Amino acid sequence: MPKSARRRQLEQAALLPLDWIEERTGLVGGTKYFLFRNVPHDINWMQTLGAATLTAFIVQATTGVFLAMYYKPDPENAYASIQNITHEVTLGWLVRGMHKWGASVFIILMFLHMGRVFLFGAYKYPRELNWIIGVTLLAVGMLEGFTGYLLPWDQTAYWATAVGINLNATGPFVGPFLGDFLQGGSQIGPDTIARFYSMHMLLIPGGIIALIGLHLYLVVRLGVTSPPWSKTAAGRPRPEPEQQGQEGLIRAPHTDSEPD
Repeated sequence: MPKSARRRQLEQAALLPLDWIEERTGLVGGTKYFLFRNVPHDINWMQTLGAATLTAFIVQATTGVFLAMYYKPDPENAYASIQNITHEVTLGWLVRGMHKWGASVFIILMFLHMGRVFLFGAYKYPRELNWIIGVTLLAVGMLEGFTGYLLPWDQTAYWATAVGINLNATGPFVGPFLGDFLQGGSQIGPDTIARFYSMHMLLIPGGIIALIGLHLYLVVRLGVTSPPWSKTAAGRPRPEPEQQGQEGLIRAPHTDSEPD
């Protein structure tokens, strides 16, 4: 059934802002390229572990922003501010609970995602770099959890952080310097919690966001890996290398006549 003139006018009016953005930025086309792409027909729910991990990180970032509005990063007020969030702020107990348990969910999902990638052989050519980025994300994500563990400033957080810092300080060569940097002095105190808070809120999340962006770019560029049982080839055809180099060194000299 053909569309009426009224409906066409409404569709044009609705799409006008998107057309304006697309003409000036190309974001609409880039988003469509990212969201709508060909994938192997026989993938299953195991391929959603990466998206689940990304969702867990978004939840952590969102709840962390709300918690930062009420948290006070100093030894005198840190624990009291946590109690205020839990018992006084509206739905503060829910936001803090989501952030606390979401940290464990985030790490678990990263392990499951990397296990799926390993078992499916998705770390092989041409995805080696994406595997390295994933391993780096796992290490940085665990560091993010470690820096956040001190922030409640209770007995469990204090002594667990002391053990973690001492373990790092026993490492070879850079261990003592790393322990001094994390502790920020002769003992855990105001400088320690300030450093952990800045790393937890600014430095490490920025690195995670950059690595996730690069990780997603490579996923879109290289395509989704087919399962081991799939008959569909994974990724794109492997390009043939171009013949380059000087004659006589890399490639044979060009001759017009056929050999005898």
